[in-house]
Amino acid sequence: MSDALTLPAEARERAGKGASRALRREGRVPAVIYGGKDEPTTIHVEEKQLTKLLMTGHFMNSIVEIELGKDKVRTLPKDVALHPVSDRPTHVDFLRLAKGAKIDVSVPVVFVNEEASPGLKKGGVLNIVRHELELVCETDKIPGEIEIDVTGKEVGDSIHISEVKLPEGSESAITDRDFTIATLVAPSALKKSEDEAAAEDEVEETEVTEQDAETVEGESEQSDD
Repeated sequence: MSDALTLPAEARERAGKGASRALRREGRVPAVIYGGKDEPTTIHVEEKQLTKLLMTGHFMNSIVEIELGKDKVRTLPKDVALHPVSDRPTHVDFLRLAKGAKIDVSVPVVFVNEEASPGLKKGGVLNIVRHELELVCETDKIPGEIEIDVTGKEVGDSIHISEVKLPEGSESAITDRDFTIATLVAPSALKKSEDEAAAEDEVEETEVTEQDAETVEGESEQSDD
């Protein structure tokens, strides 16, 4: 998975909306660490440092080691509340990671070897149904991403979870069905050309039918004469 991130923190002595607003005015963000056998721990972190970690793009899928005094707590971010106007972080929830425990996480998928897909070479389009996979992982073996190989895939093929080799320590959280992750479909331009061709065939058939009708009518008139 992504390398563990480090975030210094301080314990919160007071709780409540008033205390939280005061912290935010000082450039701090209130947070809480929960989970495991310990009681929830209320903390606050520097907003600039938190924002820097959020900008990495993989904050929610990374182990965050919170430095609280002399203690270091391994956590996984579970929720970040943002201001509705400024998008500044206003509160963070961290899940305490107990050694040997398993947790549910959402891990992004990455498709590889697209150049080896005959369907994509022909102009097919990869229609991604799930950009993330819901997995149950050991806390020290959370993958940063899941690679899915599209080698040999043709237009019309589908990729299901049963085809994906998950890393050791991970398993799908959805076990009651073999769900679809992506499909390889024909491009809209190709579909359009096929529809146009079908329409032209229909017009030609109509013209032929009309011509046949005129021929029959002409022969009928000649026989009457």
